[in-house]
Amino acid sequence: MRTPLGRFLARARTPSPWDNPEPVREELFGIERLEEHARSLAEAQTIEPKSARGRQLAGRLADNGKVLLEAFRSTVKAIDEGRVITPAAEWLVDNYHLIEKQIREVQSDLPAGYYRQLPKLAGGPFAGYPRVFGVAWGFVAHTDSRFESAMLLRYLSAYQAVQPLTIGELWAVSITLRIVLIENLRRLAQQTVQNRNARQLADQMADRLLGASGQSVEPVEQVLGGIDGTVLLEAFAVQLVHRLRDQDAGVAPALDWLDRRLAAQQTTADAAVRDVHLRQGAANVSVRNIITSLRLISDVDWKDLFEASSLVDAVLAEGSSFTDMDFPTRNLYRAAIEHLARSSKNSELDIARAAVEAVRESRQEEAPSQDERLSDPGYYLLAAGRDQFEARIEYRRPLLTRLGRIARAAGIGGYVSAIGLVTALLLAIPLVLLSAFAVSWTALMLLGLLGLIPAIDAAVALVNRSVSLGFHAKLLPALELRHGIPDELRTLVAVPTMLTSADAIAEQVERLEIHHLASPDENLHFALLSDWTDAGAEKIDGDDSLLSAAAAGIARLNHQYGAARGGDRFVLLHRRRVWAESEGRWIGWERKRGKLQELNRLLRGATGTS
Repeated sequence: MRTPLGRFLARARTPSPWDNPEPVREELFGIERLEEHARSLAEAQTIEPKSARGRQLAGRLADNGKVLLEAFRSTVKAIDEGRVITPAAEWLVDNYHLIEKQIREVQSDLPAGYYRQLPKLAGGPFAGYPRVFGVAWGFVAHTDSRFESAMLLRYLSAYQAVQPLTIGELWAVSITLRIVLIENLRRLAQQTVQNRNARQLADQMADRLLGASGQSVEPVEQVLGGIDGTVLLEAFAVQLVHRLRDQDAGVAPALDWLDRRLAAQQTTADAAVRDVHLRQGAANVSVRNIITSLRLISDVDWKDLFEASSLVDAVLAEGSSFTDMDFPTRNLYRAAIEHLARSSKNSELDIARAAVEAVRESRQEEAPSQDERLSDPGYYLLAAGRDQFEARIEYRRPLLTRLGRIARAAGIGGYVSAIGLVTALLLAIPLVLLSAFAVSWTALMLLGLLGLIPAIDAAVALVNRSVSLGFHAKLLPALELRHGIPDELRTLVAVPTMLTSADAIAEQVERLEIHHLASPDENLHFALLSDWTDAGAEKIDGDDSLLSAAAAGIARLNHQYGAARGGDRFVLLHRRRVWAESEGRWIGWERKRGKLQELNRLLRGATGTS
């Protein structure tokens, strides 16, 4: 096993993927051949230990942005000067705003902490870089930068048939694809600018040889002597041939010189013309594919693509009602699996299987009082079964996690103790420092008493601040209900209200109607949960008329919209007044809180509610 120093030295000897200026383009594969390549790539790639920091992509991405900006400005200047530009350069100029936007988005979507968690490759041309970067590079190279979500999904599935990708890697596919596409665009843009500069230099030399553009004719030796011994770019040679052919005999020595130089480079003028045209056509297609792919990647719903390619999702879906939950809830499950995998010897896939196995074991017990929560993986990943599940997978709790759980378990006693400890420290530090100056004990005690209240205030502020850092809002698990509310989850929407006036009752009935129109589900019922106002007697004048108005409004809604699958769609649940000794009045028992409590009791079968 390599030491960290050994890995560093090996990585330092590995050529950088940025050393090659050629476009990211290899043999174009069909879908079957692309899947075969994905499988062979998965077999060949090995990753570093979890602690590997790896090499950064952010610097190269920023440099790509600078190079593309220079290419854009150079091309705009060429257009302003009336020079001919290639279709590839036109694509760059017309879509530079999109390229700039994509670079900014990638830079914001790839924070350093997230990047460090991605598995890094141990060898090969991408050693030290994220494994998913190598995966994305292979896809771009063998599709000529053409993105199709269905093709990418099959490519990822073929790769994971050999070597599963982590949840973080699958989320990073979109980012790394754009990084590789932008890298490829940088290379093509540099090539385009270089060729344009070469053609411009050839035009300048041809003008001197031919005496064009108001210049006098110069001898061949004087014009071409300055570039003897240098490697000629084919774009330069082609443009020079184009300008000098079919001219007078005075430029024949220049053509002879050019033929000799090309022969020394093991090519000919005709071959150079053919190669330049082929490369220019290929560059035009690649740049068009890159721009189109960047647009498509922005439009794709990556949530759907991620879940379609996630093996963890497939395991959870097979053993539970995971697919019935909404996306934020599914993400909670995945985040818990990622967290557990980072501090255990198990992979994310192993942890998902262990959670499903725990569900299966709980179902096999068939206890009469079995808690239904035990039949869902979330009980072990997020809820009360977490401690038991952590022991099952040999999870090693990080220090901060252990301290946080100890603090929560300590409750109010721990909170008060923390304040006391911080107060003691705030008082002890200055008093100890003062004691070094031979201050009397009486003076120290007096200073301690005087500083007690400010120290307590400061300690409360510090402890509250520390506590608040460890607590944050949490999403409650929820169901997607994409096909509506099933019969077993028939739901009542209760709207507490007071019967105060006919106009107020009409307004409440109208709001209930709006709620129904917003959610017209057959298993969704709506109830006005009403009370009369507080009074000096159990019944007063006007009570019956107000109640009749409310009942008439509910009856009108039921007549207009018809019954739901489980009965009346709209319901009026009204409470009588009861005597409140503490208030000295007749009121609805416990007012709003009591109203909801009594509704729950009523739904559970109680017969003694008001």
